[in-house]
Amino acid sequence: MVTRLTYLSAPDSVQGALAAGLLGGGSRFLGVTEDTGRFLHDVLQSLDGALPTDEAGWDEIALRTVRDRRAAGKFVPGLGHHVHKEGDPRTPRLMRIAQEEGVFGPHLHLFAAIGRVHPAVLNRTLPLNGAGVCGAALADLGLLLPLLRGFALPARTAGLIGQLAEELRHPVAQDVFLSVDLNNTPVAPDPYTPEPLTGERREG
Repeated sequence: MVTRLTYLSAPDSVQGALAAGLLGGGSRFLGVTEDTGRFLHDVLQSLDGALPTDEAGWDEIALRTVRDRRAAGKFVPGLGHHVHKEGDPRTPRLMRIAQEEGVFGPHLHLFAAIGRVHPAVLNRTLPLNGAGVCGAALADLGLLLPLLRGFALPARTAGLIGQLAEELRHPVAQDVFLSVDLNNTPVAPDPYTPEPLTGERREG
């Protein structure tokens, strides 16, 4: 939406529209790649190098991790998707690539285990989302955690170009703009109340 609306405002600046869309990549959208990588890394660090050697061992750690997150009232990064309710099609493909390339490491093992055990804790089944798998895979490659979100930007750029291609063929930005413009309700500003002065006033 941001890219489409920016393009509506400045059709002479494709780069500006793309940049505007990328700037929205944060903790809710796109940031899950970094969030998942950091989350899994922290869990692995807490094991002090004592990594499981089989699936049962990974499941035990994953079960404890999901229980701890639920007890703390926190979400598990990378678990769930607002569109792919029945399973993210990117997830098995990304994991298969990691296996084929011999880079299926502890972050992916832990993330896969979370996918297996979380229904027993949450009483529902959520998909492991593709962005979370990317975070796990990138962490397994040893890339710096603060850069993980950056690696998601090229893919997001391609997606935004696709949005612009659709906008050129079937424009909706003007309708989005008018929907907001015609349906918003102006709110009167709060009355201004001066802050009370504190301390003594100094002369000259």
